[in-house]
Formats: sequence, C-alpha cells, structure tokens
Amino acid sequence: MKNLLKCSIFVWHLMVLLTVVNAVYLVNTYGKAWYLILAIPYFIFINILPNPGNQEYRTTKLRNSAHGCALLELFLASTFISSVFTIYKICQLGFGDYWRLWTGQILVIILVESILFWNGIIRIYVTSQQLGIKWRIIGAICGWIPVVHLIVLGILLYKVHNEINFENNKLILNERRSMLQLCNTKYPILMVHGVFFRDSTCFNYWGRIPEELEKNGARIFYGNHQSAASVANSGQELAQRIRQVLEETGAPKVNIIAHSKGGLDCRYAISMLGMDEYVASLTTINTPHRGCEFADYLLNKIPQKQQQLVAGTYNAALKRFGDYNPDFLAAVYDLTHSACDKLNQYVFDSDKVFYQSVGSKLNVASSGRFPLNMSYHLVNYFDGNNDGLVGEKSFPWGQRYKFITVNGNRGVSHGDMIDLNRENIAEFDVREFYVGLVSELKNMGY
Repeated sequence: MKNLLKCSIFVWHLMVLLTVVNAVYLVNTYGKAWYLILAIPYFIFINILPNPGNQEYRTTKLRNSAHGCALLELFLASTFISSVFTIYKICQLGFGDYWRLWTGQILVIILVESILFWNGIIRIYVTSQQLGIKWRIIGAICGWIPVVHLIVLGILLYKVHNEINFENNKLILNERRSMLQLCNTKYPILMVHGVFFRDSTCFNYWGRIPEELEKNGARIFYGNHQSAASVANSGQELAQRIRQVLEETGAPKVNIIAHSKGGLDCRYAISMLGMDEYVASLTTINTPHRGCEFADYLLNKIPQKQQQLVAGTYNAALKRFGDYNPDFLAAVYDLTHSACDKLNQYVFDSDKVFYQSVGSKLNVASSGRFPLNMSYHLVNYFDGNNDGLVGEKSFPWGQRYKFITVNGNRGVSHGDMIDLNRENIAEFDVREFYVGLVSELKNMGY
C-alpha cells in the first residue's frame, strides 16, 4: 500500500511537471493558459516538498536525502518524456515555420529541468555521507558529458537510496531494542586509539561506533593519550587515564577496546603498571601483537638522516595539536617485528583480565583507501594476507579471536575496523559488529 501511494504521488508530480515543461506548446496549440495558474504554484511546491509521504524516515537529514532523490528521479523521467515529445513534434510539424515555438519550448525545458536537477543534486550532495569525495567529484566532472552523466546520476541515486534505507533501518532497530540496553556493561568502556591519531571532538577516531554503542546503553570514554610515543610511555599515559575514568565514574574496573598500537600500549599498562587490578577485559582490534616485518625492512633501508627529518617534522606539527612530547620514531620502532618479539617475552597476560582479539583483511589492494591501497603490496610481500598495514598472523591474542572479511574484492581494512571513513560496507556492518562485541562482554559479566 505504501509503495502504491508513492507511485501515485510520483505519477501525479510527473504529470504536473510535463504540463509546466510543455507549457509553450500547449498554450500555442490550445490557446489557453489557465491551467498554468495551478501548475506553476504546484511546481514550486514540488521543489520544496517533492515526496510528502516520506515521514517514515526518522531524521531530517534522511528526509532531505529522500527529497533529493525524488527530485532527480522526476528530472530524469520528465526530461526523457519532454525531449521525446518535442523531437517527435518537431519532426511532425517541421522547425522552420515554428522556430519561435520550438525555441521557447526548448528554453522552458532547460529552465524547468535545471531547477529540478540542481535542487535535487544539492540536496543529496549536502546530506549523503556514502557518496564521499570520490563520487562527488565523479558526478561534478561527468555531469558535463552527455549520456555518461545519466549513467553516473543513476549510480548516485542507487548509492543514496541504499544509504537512506540502511540508516533508517538502523534507527528503527535501535528504537525497538532501546529498552534492552544491550551495551550497558557492568564496567564502562574505554576506547583507545592507535598510532598517529588523537582523540578529537571534531573528528571521532572511532567514526559512528561510539554513538551506536551509547544508543544501546554503553558508557564510553577515550584514552586521550598522545598520537605517537613508545609503548611504555603510551602505557603510562593510559594507566593514568584509567585511574581518571574510575575516579569519575566510581566504577572498580573498565573494559578496554583498543585499536592497532593501542592494543600493545594497553597490554603494557595492564601487565607492567599494575592496571590488571582495574581492567576487566581487553579487546584488541587489528593490533600487531607480533609486529610488522615490513616496518623492520623499511627502517633498515631508510637512512637515519631521513628518518630524523621525518620525525622532526611530525613531532613539531603534533605539538601544535596538543601532544606535549610526541616521539615519532619511538612509536614506529615499537611496531617492528623485532620490537614486538622482545615485548612479548616480558609483557605477559594477567589471569585477572579477559583478553580477546579481532583482525581483518583486505581482499585486494584497490579496495583500501589511500594510503592502505599503496602499503598493501609491501605488507603482503613480508607479512602475507593483511588489512593494508598489519599481517593476518599478527592479530590473534588472548582467549578468543575473531577474523573479519567479506566475499568478493572488497575485504575490510585497518581503517574500516574503526569506521574511519564512515563507509557502509556490504556484508559487514561495523557499528552492529561493535554492538555485538560489547553485548557479549555484558553477557559475560564484564
């Protein structure tokens, strides 16, 4: 019934648009313009509210995306029908004797369709997250190439429609299960970032994951440590942060979810700095527990002078962003296979803490965002199957290990595992994965 109503509204809108678009021909042929008094105001209404039946969408953003799609679909349909109709009539009546008529007709078509198109394209460009920079640029470039622009527009509509339905269904799902508080664990969650990133309110390292967890009852805190430092120094910062969270919440322990190098930092804090008394569980995400052999190779090949130059530039830049003592080289050297091998010889797991790990892999290099699509081949040469940065054999740690990938060429990258690009991946809903992960911790009593 709902789909029938949508189709009926679309057909009615299309009929009104065809009346406006072909106004010059209709007035010239029938000599009456009274219907334009109604059609033109309705055309304005269509541009404001092209899909009045989309109140099923839970947010204004999704509704605006749906309005944009509706306008572009009306644009495609009305442009095609009007163009075919005009060409047919020109062939039937000729152009020479009616050149004023056809010139006016074509100008009206261009004006009306331009309004529809730009109204629609601006709406989806502003509201869609899944189009990304790539498809926005492709759309802007190909929009000037006949025929190709129609194909690209079809792809844009397909992507935005999928996004609207997917995001709306997630909102509905969270509404339905809100009372269950699936992620309301016994202990708060401390999310720890990896190397070369900082926790920021402007750009959340964990993408849309924390918000999804909080919708399902989780209490989320962040590591707030420096972007680059040795494992030992980062561990000390995190130990202090754990104490702060416990003091703030009154909780006796925390559950830690740590990505990449953050997992090594947390292992150090737990085992070497006495934090096993205050940590209930550690979940490492794509952490190089056995290091990265390609890092050993690069550091042996790159001269010390160049290493110091890069490190100096990085450290100077990150001090401006709030790091009080960033150490680029210490962080990089602690990610090597040799350094992690030494770490594992004295940093032992505590029997007071539940340890588990997660890993993923890219299926082909081109599926990774820059620079992971570039580093994939180098990592693959030294470490085998990888996520663009870390080899698969380096991920497993603790009592339980989960390995993530998808069918086809896509795979799941190092950045995908923290929703870095806010991209919806077919077969892998990263937000729902974390809801399941934290829900399991809750069910285990953590």
